[in-house]
Amino acid sequence: MKWLLMIPVIVFAALAGLFAAGMFLGQGDELPSALIGEPAPVVEVEEVEGLPLLTDEMLRDGEVKIVNFWASWCAPCRVEHPNLTALAQEGVPIYGVNYKDFDPNAAAFLEELGDPYVAVGSDKQGFYAIDWGVYGVPETFVLDGDGTILFRMAAPITSRELEGRLRPALEAAYAAKASE
Repeated sequence: MKWLLMIPVIVFAALAGLFAAGMFLGQGDELPSALIGEPAPVVEVEEVEGLPLLTDEMLRDGEVKIVNFWASWCAPCRVEHPNLTALAQEGVPIYGVNYKDFDPNAAAFLEELGDPYVAVGSDKQGFYAIDWGVYGVPETFVLDGDGTILFRMAAPITSRELEGRLRPALEAAYAAKASE
């Protein structure tokens, strides 16, 4: 009978080990994006009052850039925000698409944490995100100067993800642009 009392402890320990392994082993494989190597979808977003509006021309302006889908209600978006701000301060153009959010909340989020975006568009219904294959926020894309999608990251930009994945993708995009 005493061994029956140990079953909950064993189950708890097994679950705790599984969850810990998931946290420390990284993101794992993401769903592949069918849009890699394809032109970014035509911009169809609304204005967030008080912020510069993201336009289609901005995505095809000849410069390597980042497009970041985010929301004020998204906790991982808050976590990644300092890394986006650091990239913007380094001169990386970042464009934001506010996903299924209220404009006042989006503006308050950026006022509180700082605005790393060159321009922002609002995707209140999430239809524009569907065109990109976004299935949750945050998601981040690297585009070349012609607006071709080169890289997709469906995870928050933590320091580890920034150094291990996003920076190498940006560096490859800049190297390709320099060799044109």
